[in-house]
Amino acid sequence: MKFRLALEYDGTRYSGWQKQKNARTIQGELAGAAERAFAKTKGTNSLTDIQGAGRTDGGVHAIEQTAHIECSTMLAPEILMMKLNDELPSDINILSADKAPQSFHARHSAVSRQYLYRISRRRTAFEKKYVWWIKDKLNISAMNDCAALLKGRKDFASFSEPDPDERSTLVEVEYAELFEEDDLILFRIRASHFLWKMVRRITGTLAEAGRGKLSVAGFESYLKVHSQEPARFTAPPSGLFLEKVYY
Repeated sequence: MKFRLALEYDGTRYSGWQKQKNARTIQGELAGAAERAFAKTKGTNSLTDIQGAGRTDGGVHAIEQTAHIECSTMLAPEILMMKLNDELPSDINILSADKAPQSFHARHSAVSRQYLYRISRRRTAFEKKYVWWIKDKLNISAMNDCAALLKGRKDFASFSEPDPDERSTLVEVEYAELFEEDDLILFRIRASHFLWKMVRRITGTLAEAGRGKLSVAGFESYLKVHSQEPARFTAPPSGLFLEKVYY
């Protein structure tokens, strides 16, 4: 039996999505919750696999991550969701659970993902874990001029960390734009997929443009010629949220 899950989480205490031997991860917590829930449930229940749509980095959050869980159980989706939530820590929450066809795969069936990065213009007592506070005044227009260059099929090698699981650094970006909301500057980007640290490096480099330390032409050069420069500008994980996965 396969179930499709939508979940939200605060990634502050976790070393990302992917299960690791010596670190707390979202996938690891979800697997542990399933094993405990099944152990407490009558009948034959066993976990086979859990996969997510995106391998969020350590400290990165999710407004709506999609995952699938493959298991042997007679539990209805709503009961499974309730039992899993009972076993999960308070900073991870399943929003919905539905039966899925065997052909569904949370990662491979997705057609695009959307991320949101939150930059704060002011020091905040409550949202430090969920924003990047930049003291400098930022030129939003210059940042949007740079963001417009991201759209289309581009090589994002300059904006990513080498990853043995990725065969190509080409990514199709469907949408990329910054907008303002009260004391926040929000950067939203939607693409076919994302490379390791890609959104954080793009955001950090956009901030350099906003500070007036990088021209639009300089930003564009990173999309044409591989450069290690954006690695120095990598934005912290605190402000990054996986916002939506599209199928």
